[in-house]
Amino acid sequence: MSKKTAMINRYRWYEVISIYAAIAVFLFFVLAPFVEGFLVSLKPLSRLFSSPYRFWPEHASFDAYFTMWDSVPKFGLYVFNSIFISTVVTVVVLILVVPAAYAFARFQFSGRGPLLGAFLAVNMFSGAVLLIPLFRLMRSLGILNTYAAMIVPGVAFLIPTAIWLLRTYMMRIPKELEEAAYVDGASRLYILRRIILPLAMPGITVVAITTFIGAYAQQFIYALTFNSKTEFMPLPIGLFAYFGRQEVIWNELMAASFVGIAPAMIVIFFLQRYLVSGLTAGAVK
Repeated sequence: MSKKTAMINRYRWYEVISIYAAIAVFLFFVLAPFVEGFLVSLKPLSRLFSSPYRFWPEHASFDAYFTMWDSVPKFGLYVFNSIFISTVVTVVVLILVVPAAYAFARFQFSGRGPLLGAFLAVNMFSGAVLLIPLFRLMRSLGILNTYAAMIVPGVAFLIPTAIWLLRTYMMRIPKELEEAAYVDGASRLYILRRIILPLAMPGITVVAITTFIGAYAQQFIYALTFNSKTEFMPLPIGLFAYFGRQEVIWNELMAASFVGIAPAMIVIFFLQRYLVSGLTAGAVK
């Protein structure tokens, strides 16, 4: 068999079938809720609970995608708030994480191991456990009912994961490049800016994407606890406030949800090649 033969061709036929069957089952359970939610958004409200169940709804239309703007008058503001909060969180995390990850990757200092372990332990706690201490902190700082009340905890909870991801990537960058620049008289800041950052850009891109998605997904609990003003509400709270008072208009709710997650989907769509390259770069020396 040729050395260039694809890895999948090295399996027996029944092993190949099993692999693709397992992938198909996994994709079904992952994608089925999204497909069903999209089909619900196409159904007229009067036919949502009709029997028997039809996979493709009768009289399907995109009317809910237009009428939901009336049901949620400030829907555009909520989407903007979610994007703004996620963008600011991502920028702040990158500014703090890049030098921190470089320090953890290159320097040996007292408490380095326990500190990394503490960062990892933070991810084991749910944000709900710290809501009361965070609320008291936000109140003492006077930033309740502001964007900062949702940005600060978002940054705090996303920094540990970002440091671990970027540190692992920077550790794969050859030290010889830095040593050569250091011998030529370059400073640490110059080395970080001119050598490390360009080489670490795929890893930084991965951290930026994962941070943006994480910040976009975790806004509900922080906004519900630390904000009560409409002008600062992100999308999850905006939908929660307008749906379910008397009844749940499911088709409009699903339509608004799909419109709301569109920004994150667009980011993933256009940056997916950087995401894949960043995850696999450095895997082989």
